[in-house]
Amino acid sequence: MKRFNRVSTDPPKVKDPGDDAVSRALEIKCGLNTLQLMGVFVACLMGLFSVSVILRDLPSYGIRLGAEARVLQVKPQKGEDYPSQHVVVPKDKLLLGGLLAAGFDERSCLSRYQSVLYGKALIGEPSSYLISRLRSYEALHKRCGPFTGSYNKTVELLKSGQQIGPSDCNYLVWISFSGLGNRILSLASGFLYALLTNRVLLVYHGADMTNLFCEPFPEVSWLIPTDFPLTSQFSGFNQKSVHSYGNMLKNNSTRTTVSSFLYLHLVHDYDDQDKLFFCDQDQTFIQQVPWLIMKTDNYFIPSLFLIPSFEEELRNLFPEKETVFHFLGRYLFHPTNQAWDLITRYYQAYLAKADEKIGIQIRVFEKGTAPYHQHVLDQILACTLKENLLPEINLKMHIITPPRKNNTKAVLLTSLNSKYSEKLRDMYWEHQTVTGEIIGVSQPSHEGYQKFGNHMQNVKAWAEMYLLSLTDKLVTSSRSTFGYVAQGLGGLKPWILVKPVNETAPDPPCQRAMSMEPCFHDPPFYDCKNKRGTDTGLLVPHVTHCEDVSLGLKLVDREN
Repeated sequence: MKRFNRVSTDPPKVKDPGDDAVSRALEIKCGLNTLQLMGVFVACLMGLFSVSVILRDLPSYGIRLGAEARVLQVKPQKGEDYPSQHVVVPKDKLLLGGLLAAGFDERSCLSRYQSVLYGKALIGEPSSYLISRLRSYEALHKRCGPFTGSYNKTVELLKSGQQIGPSDCNYLVWISFSGLGNRILSLASGFLYALLTNRVLLVYHGADMTNLFCEPFPEVSWLIPTDFPLTSQFSGFNQKSVHSYGNMLKNNSTRTTVSSFLYLHLVHDYDDQDKLFFCDQDQTFIQQVPWLIMKTDNYFIPSLFLIPSFEEELRNLFPEKETVFHFLGRYLFHPTNQAWDLITRYYQAYLAKADEKIGIQIRVFEKGTAPYHQHVLDQILACTLKENLLPEINLKMHIITPPRKNNTKAVLLTSLNSKYSEKLRDMYWEHQTVTGEIIGVSQPSHEGYQKFGNHMQNVKAWAEMYLLSLTDKLVTSSRSTFGYVAQGLGGLKPWILVKPVNETAPDPPCQRAMSMEPCFHDPPFYDCKNKRGTDTGLLVPHVTHCEDVSLGLKLVDREN
């Protein structure tokens, strides 16, 4: 994440030296002989050539602005031999049908406007109510965000330790926690909760998340200032903290005092008291607190749909339930120019020219030190062949065919280990396919193991999630938040690899996802109204159990 500066995007005005030549040619009087006419024609051509050369060399920075439409120019990086792409895109499409706010410095975040060049329009239309609420939130963030008068006033009250009630500006502070996929999903969850409760979302991300995402809100940053008075306490917040809501419930202290801030522990290890956050009566108390500090590694949005007081608002925001993360993700998470450079160069080199792009995301959760598992590759081959995502190979003969246009498929494989992509690539290199299709396999990185706290690995991981979202069809690993982010951003219903048992490829090897929504792995199983345990996956039609986590919850559109 990085702060933005306002920079003028108007292209420099350049006087065309060819204009004078054209003007002089046009001033020639009638009655010219054939030789003179030929001279005029040559002069005009030279003038037009000069105009084209000068306009070609103007700095575009990737974007040219017009009144009703914009011509986006994607220039190849140095050393690439791909021609520049000129695509006329209607202005409203650049903003994803109104989902994104206008008024940003476009050069500071190229991905915000160039993502439409990569064939990824939104799946469905955002509701007019969602667009209206986003614009209202942006106005609230501008009025109450960091270093505004309202922010400074509430921070001073927080420093004083006074027991105060809600104010005109109330806040939700999200603390970065767990792996990058979990962070993206939990941050989207935090934003929706802030939207529902009219709070300003502020982000405490840590050093390993810098320069990943552009600022999503106009004019005011979403990053919490470094001098925020509670920052030094963030790392120590847990279930036993004095200001933990669950801990306060255990000590019966929530009914007598309203603190200036409250800590919400929504991590996978949270207990029954922490989970009461998802009850309406507890939300009534929580809304009295001006500062909420949240730590979570969960995509908890499905359980927000089970809170009665949020029901009508969520129905108006998202008439199609399975678009929640798709819309929020495309609104919030835009790769910075550093990450976008990685994404676009890789896309042009390995994916752009293929007739079809297949994404395969591999994450092995099995315990042990083996970096490669043959049964995992067997399962991937069984899935992709069974579902006709990839063709079978011809093991019997080698046929030499004359040069012709063959259908091409580019396979983008992401894994911490390189051996899966190497074996798949060798298989399609050493053997022809029975369909005659040409298969290319590539893998952006292979880090070996997940390095928590490593900034560059997070940049690469973010680039790979985004690249997977640009594919046409996707295969993901069970329980992987990495895969959830890719499918949600891309609007894809992936084939999910079934978790292997005893290191054996299962049958069937994969199953199609019900929706493009991520899974909430650790939801509460509690009936808040009747105060007893219940299966929360059976309460409403649009919240059901996940394909890959039997006790998890996910959003679906049953009518579809």
